[in-house]
Amino acid sequence: MEGGLPLIERDDNPNRRLTWSVFGEEAKKFGYIAAPMVAVTLSQYLLQVISVMMVGHLGELALSSAAIAISISSVTGFSLIMGMSSALETLCGQAYGAQQYKKFGTQTYTAIFSLIIVCIPLSIIWKNTGAILLLIVLQPLVRYFQMQSMLWPMLISSTVALLLHIPLCYALVYKTTLANIGGAISMGITTWLNAIFLFFYMKYSPSCEKTRAPISIEVVHGMKQFFSYAIPSAVMICLEWWSYEILILLSGLLPNPELETSVLSVCLNTIATLYAIAFGFGAGISTRVSNELGAGNPRGARMAVYVVLILAIIETSVISTSVFVSRRVFGYIFTNEKEVVDYVTKMAPLLCLNIIMDSLQGTLSGVARGVGWQHLGAYINLAAFYLAGIPVAAFLGFYTSLRGVGLWIGILVGAAIQLILLTTVTISTNYEKQATKVRERLFNEESSVERIM
Repeated sequence: MEGGLPLIERDDNPNRRLTWSVFGEEAKKFGYIAAPMVAVTLSQYLLQVISVMMVGHLGELALSSAAIAISISSVTGFSLIMGMSSALETLCGQAYGAQQYKKFGTQTYTAIFSLIIVCIPLSIIWKNTGAILLLIVLQPLVRYFQMQSMLWPMLISSTVALLLHIPLCYALVYKTTLANIGGAISMGITTWLNAIFLFFYMKYSPSCEKTRAPISIEVVHGMKQFFSYAIPSAVMICLEWWSYEILILLSGLLPNPELETSVLSVCLNTIATLYAIAFGFGAGISTRVSNELGAGNPRGARMAVYVVLILAIIETSVISTSVFVSRRVFGYIFTNEKEVVDYVTKMAPLLCLNIIMDSLQGTLSGVARGVGWQHLGAYINLAAFYLAGIPVAAFLGFYTSLRGVGLWIGILVGAAIQLILLTTVTISTNYEKQATKVRERLFNEESSVERIM
């Protein structure tokens, strides 16, 4: 031990190369985290998708109105809270790698209290403040379990919530007069159940004992540091999410807006559902990288990045090919309107390109969160989508005959620029320097706390 922290791990083989044996070892570590996280993310997002599916079968107008409602809630609430809570992927992941378990628990409480403050202005924007409060509790809890690779409680909880959601949503949408509103109510109920289970598991399970910290003044002292990572994390995620939501809103200004919005809603829900895989990969690599940097093992962090990029390329090749092959039928999952399904079939090649880029950038964004350079990710997303992607989309959508296809091409331009820039930053990252910075920060924080005590 040195200054209360574990000694930096030394790699016995400084010339270690990415052999099949090393690849298999790292892929096993990564898969242990990523596979359950894919299932957790997918089951949580399917709550929304199932609601959209059931509402969509009420008609084209119902589908387009649900898409706009989801866009507004994403822009004003979901993306912000989810982005800010992603700061824990840096702070908690690195603390866990450094074996600072009590600090790990304290940072989770700091996130919850900090997000409650953020909730005050959001509650003015939203009448449905309960949904915001739910996110404030759920998202830090997800990171709490994720960053210590404790994934089975989340998997069980989210799967049970999904299984309850299907019959509940069906009953409220089709068997009551609630219709569209029934889908939202059922999603709120089952998500609350998920959050309540995770909270009680954290509070009382023996497996959480070493990271379960008491609520103390350290929670308040850590808020400044939390916001220093949370704000760029939120900007990074919000800028990307908002670009797609702007796409939905722009589609409502095109001729035949019900058709255009419905088609883009189907495409975006397809991408968002499949993005659960990329998000799981990103969660896995952010955990591996932050844990290794916190433990002082930069070579391990670098090796993890190499392995996950290879796996991401394989995964996205399989998924995008599957979507292209099923392009003539998958639209029927969301709607019975043949006009919408035919339009979705036309959009399928562009959709597949987007799936490929989303998968790779989702993985690289996980590296960014693990290392802690979310601020660079924010600048990248600003340049890619708002200086290039959205202007191109608006021009092609409104000043050419491409309409909705033009909007999608524009967002593809932004996604391509984003991927190129993220790849450049990842390749240029000095993991030895990052590991040293993490150790110095953790050591200084530990010394400050000891002086206060």
